[in-house]
Amino acid sequence: MLPEGEPVAGVTSLADEIYVLRRKERDQVEVYDVINYRLLRCLTAPDLTEFSDTTSCKVYHCLYISDDINDCIHRLDVQGAVTRWALNDSPCGLSVNAAYNLLVTCPDVRKIKKFSSHGDLLRELILPDDVIMPCHAIQLANGQFIVCHGDGNDAVHRVCKISKDGRDIVYSHGGQPGSNTAQYNVPCRLQVDNNGFVFVADSNNRRVTLLSPTLGYVRQVVSPDKLKWEPGTLYLDTQRRRLYVADNEFKDDKYTTGRIVVFSV
Repeated sequence: MLPEGEPVAGVTSLADEIYVLRRKERDQVEVYDVINYRLLRCLTAPDLTEFSDTTSCKVYHCLYISDDINDCIHRLDVQGAVTRWALNDSPCGLSVNAAYNLLVTCPDVRKIKKFSSHGDLLRELILPDDVIMPCHAIQLANGQFIVCHGDGNDAVHRVCKISKDGRDIVYSHGGQPGSNTAQYNVPCRLQVDNNGFVFVADSNNRRVTLLSPTLGYVRQVVSPDKLKWEPGTLYLDTQRRRLYVADNEFKDDKYTTGRIVVFSV
C-alpha cells in the first residue's frame, strides 16, 4: 500500500515512477519509486481547484489531469511545466489511445472527445442514447471503445463495448444496479490488459471485476474485504502485472481520506 493521506483522484506511471494525484491545493501529484514505493518528489499544478482523473503518455512524457470545475485539461510534463486547454464541457475519466491521443469522457453530454497532446480537438464522438452518464472510456487497438456508465439513480449501470463510430453497442455487461455478479453499482473506472480483458472499478459495491474481451464475467479481482473504503480509480501496470486501486473514504457527502492498494494480477 501507498500511504494514507488526502483522497486520491488518479494514479498512473511513467518509466519507473508512480504518479498519485491527491485532492489538495499544492503538491497535488506525488511521485513514488515503482519498486519500493518511496516518495521521491511532488509536483504542483497551479490553479487546479477540483479534478476527477489523471493519465499519462509515455511518448510525450506528460500527465493529463481533468478539471471538472474549470472544464479544462491540465497538461503537466515530468519537469513540472504546466499548460491547459478548455473543454467547454465537464470532464471525467481520461485515457490515452494507441496513437497517443488523449480521450476525455464528458458525462453530461454523453461524449468522448479526442485531443492531440497539445490540446487540438481531433474528434467528438456522441455515444448511444442509452449510455447515460458515461464515466470512463478506453479505445482498443481495433478502434472500438470500452465504456462504463451509470451513476446515482440512473436505471442502468453497465460496461459496454461500442463500435468505433460510436453508434452501436457490440457487447455489454450489467443492467439494473445491484450487487450480484451480473450487476454494478456505479462502475466508475476501467483498465484493459494486453489480451483485451477488462478491469472494472465497481465503486458502491467496493470491488473490482474482471471481464473477458467479449465482456463476459470472469471473476472478482478485488473483493470488498481487501479494501477499507471504496475503489475510485485504477491503474494497470501490464509489464509488472500490478493493479493499483485508489481506495477512498466518502463521509458526510465528501471524500475525506485515500490510499493506493497494490495487487498482483
